Amino acid sequence: MAIRKTPLVDGEYYHIYNRGNSKQKIFLDKEDYLHFIKLLFICNSNKKFKFRDNIVDPKIDAFDFNRKEPLVSIGAWVVMPNHFHLYITTSHQSDWWESLGLDNKNRISEFMRKLLTAYTLYFNGKYKRTGSLFEGKFKSVHIEKDNQAKYLFSYIHLNPIKLIQKDWKENGIKNFEIALNYLHRYKWSSYFDFKNIKRKENKILNLIDFPKYFSNLNDFDNEILEWLKYKE
Repeated sequence: MAIRKTPLVDGEYYHIYNRGNSKQKIFLDKEDYLHFIKLLFICNSNKKFKFRDNIVDPKIDAFDFNRKEPLVSIGAWVVMPNHFHLYITTSHQSDWWESLGLDNKNRISEFMRKLLTAYTLYFNGKYKRTGSLFEGKFKSVHIEKDNQAKYLFSYIHLNPIKLIQKDWKENGIKNFEIALNYLHRYKWSSYFDFKNIKRKENKILNLIDFPKYFSNLNDFDNEILEWLKYKE
């Protein structure tokens, strides 16, 4: 197995992302986005599950699934047509993890394995395809400084602007009103959760393991626009 250039250390912060093979779209309709987002919640657990057996057949909502202790804490996320971004950490090594004899097993890697495997099975089954869906193993960037974290936090939530202005990151946002109006309608990210919009997807985030500037923002839109000045 290839050694990851950026080791995934318990308690550290990471930008995790991946995209479809050859940049192909991996979310083709609303159902695909919803399924992946549900998996963000369900796969964040050490429990074994099968979507049909544990969610579909019992006719329960995915966000009511009793996942018990989460593997990771997610501080921000966005799903785009051909890729996704996550901001992830793990809490300090806990008794429940050690009690299972898994203290030498990385929780971020376990979560990502479950997430990408489950979504690939869903996508391949739905669209009658075979083989890998994602472009190799997931990518990770170690976030070591506040300026990195603030930039990443802004970048994740502003990422959908690419769909209406491809060069926004390189050349700046041309029309802030149009951009923000678009974000207010784009529900495939944690943007709504930080705008205090109540929805089931609120359960994906676990902000207790993140710095305080990731919660209770009085002016979220202006804050993430301001944080764009920071660089990774």
